[in-house]
Amino acid sequence: MKNYVLIYYGEPKFKSHEDGAKYMEKWRAWAGRFGKALVNPVVPFKGVKAVSSGGVSDNNSSNRLTGYSVVQADSMDAAIEMAKGCPHLEHGTVDVAEAMEMNH
Repeated sequence: MKNYVLIYYGEPKFKSHEDGAKYMEKWRAWAGRFGKALVNPVVPFKGVKAVSSGGVSDNNSSNRLTGYSVVQADSMDAAIEMAKGCPHLEHGTVDVAEAMEMNH
C-alpha cells in the first residue's frame, strides 16, 4: 500500500450553520468508509498567504488550496476512486498525488 494525498481546492460557502453541519455529516460518512486507510483524515487551511519573489499577499481566490487528507491505497486508480465520492466536490476540486518516500 502506498500513501496518496487528496488535495482540496475551493472553499465551501454555507448559507447557514445547519448547511455546514449537513456538509460535515456527509464528509464524516464518506471518510468513515475508509477505516484505517484514512491515514490523516483532514487538515484544513485558514488564512492562506501567497509568497512570491514580489512579496506576500492574501490568497483568497475562489479556488484556493483549502486542505488535504492522506489515504492508503493499492494504486493511483484506487486513490482516485476514493476521491470521486468526496463531498468537497460539491464546492471545488480534489487533486490526488502519490506521496513519495524520501531518504533522510
